[in-house]
Amino acid sequence: MPPTRPTPSHEVAARRGHPHFRLRVGFVLIAMVLSVFAGRLVQLQGIDPKAYAEMAAAEGMDEMVLPAQRGAILDRNGEPLAQSADGLMVVADPALVNTDEEGREVDRAPELAKFLSGKLDVDYFTLLQRLRTESRFQYVARGVPAATATKVVDRAEELGFDGLSTWRDPVREYPADDVAANLVGFLGTPLADGTPQPLAGFERTFDELLSGTDGSARYAMAAGNKLPLGDNTVVEAQDGQDLTLTVDRELQWYAQRVVRQTVQQSRGDSGLAVVMDSRTGEVLALADHPTFDANAPLASDEADLGSRAVSDVYEPGSVSKVLTMAGLLDAGKVTPRTRLTVPGSLARQDRTIGDWFPHDTIRLTLAGVLAKSSNIGTVLASDKFEDGQMRRYLAAFGLGSATGAGVRGESAGILPDPSLWTSQTQDRIAFGQSVSVNALQMAAAVNTIANDGVRVDPSLVRGSATTDAGEQVGTDQATTTEVISAEAARKTALMMERVVDPEAGVAPGAQIPGYRVAGKTGTAQRVGEECRCYDGTFTVSFAGFAPADNPRFTVYVVVQNPRNGGGGGSVAGPAFAKIAGYALRRYAVPPTGTPASDLPVEW
Repeated sequence: MPPTRPTPSHEVAARRGHPHFRLRVGFVLIAMVLSVFAGRLVQLQGIDPKAYAEMAAAEGMDEMVLPAQRGAILDRNGEPLAQSADGLMVVADPALVNTDEEGREVDRAPELAKFLSGKLDVDYFTLLQRLRTESRFQYVARGVPAATATKVVDRAEELGFDGLSTWRDPVREYPADDVAANLVGFLGTPLADGTPQPLAGFERTFDELLSGTDGSARYAMAAGNKLPLGDNTVVEAQDGQDLTLTVDRELQWYAQRVVRQTVQQSRGDSGLAVVMDSRTGEVLALADHPTFDANAPLASDEADLGSRAVSDVYEPGSVSKVLTMAGLLDAGKVTPRTRLTVPGSLARQDRTIGDWFPHDTIRLTLAGVLAKSSNIGTVLASDKFEDGQMRRYLAAFGLGSATGAGVRGESAGILPDPSLWTSQTQDRIAFGQSVSVNALQMAAAVNTIANDGVRVDPSLVRGSATTDAGEQVGTDQATTTEVISAEAARKTALMMERVVDPEAGVAPGAQIPGYRVAGKTGTAQRVGEECRCYDGTFTVSFAGFAPADNPRFTVYVVVQNPRNGGGGGSVAGPAFAKIAGYALRRYAVPPTGTPASDLPVEW
């Protein structure tokens, strides 16, 4: 019997069970799956990767700042006044903080916030809120000393807390404490995330230069993991530049101590001292008292956090007489031996002018008028100016204009406008009233006489630097202006020497043993803030330079409201001698060995 032929259904079943058939079907299915994946990859990576990265970011993009190291503020010798030291920021991943070992969500934020707030001096409630957010990155504390931050994070791990880590975050230090703090300023943390911000002084004025550019780290997160197609990038920080000042840290320290001692002994409200290099205009010290410790600025009164030497204005008093005399000498109106008959009082249009000391009619030379600090004699000499001439000289000396040394909040002082200038105004301005100055401005004016009649802009920055306001300042930017002739400057200096003569002058306490000193006292009435009138208090001062016949340093000392009854000669004069003498010794300036001026003071 012939074999039976299988039916079509049996034939199909046989083919389905054949191994080759199964392989072909498997390959087709695999190819279909791979094509789906390939198409998806093309869509993700080739067609619109950015859109999908943004979608990933929408699920969870964490970004943190990588702080740049702030540039140092250095003194003229490279000694640090402000610098950045190793520090760390402590950061948290709230998702890990609030997850137990088995991956279940728990609320451990209160317990961790209590621990961290006690160890890192951060606010408990602010930290609690951060630890309960859905973000994968939150600041805990910024600028923590490295040893402290590491110890706290290690202890937290020992207690079973996860999600804490540390990143580089330099700490600002002020190794000299209060030395030049009035200039350097300080950083604070007014922002919620604890980011340090410049709040005062050169830290703020030159913030863009010092701060550099922060870097950043960005991580796209989903389900607690980084997304490989997300924006996972790290941009390295660019550290800031150093700022070098003209200040000498050791001389600044000494000047501050002398000013503090002087204010305390005279029971004054405040005091200051300016030390300038007579040849270059570089400010070697700008001392204020009271001042503050830059490492703990909030422990001091707000009024003490700046520099009174540039922000406060006051009437300079008799120190201004040297500018009046220098202008008269330059204009050819007088000589140091010009004879003046000085009465006991001088009736002018609106008031009677008197001297600080009672006297009958006396006969003084111009040098004697300066040595005795006679208001009446100065007014009589100033009558020789032509109309507008005295104001032009004072403006050329720098009065009425800010020095532009780069200190934020500098006052320009007050030099009356020509339209307000009267003969009565000129009388008072001749001996230092009805005109206002700041201390740096006045020091630069007196330094013009020390520098052979050439005014040089005072500088606090070596080289050149740009403020955040876009102004370029520094020794490279300083300009010079010939205000009076070298001959007039030398004659004025010879007259100023008689001020410290123990027999002829009013300030023998300003002498420096072994050196010739040229100087001038100042005592001026102060205007009260409330009454806007002379309130019975005084500003006392002394300005001078040494050696008188080859000036190296110009020093100006001012004390506000001394209560011991002293004047410029007895209060500020000795402070001048200490500071100037220290500067001469520190810079090994030898005495000139020439005899002091013996110009006659009477005739």
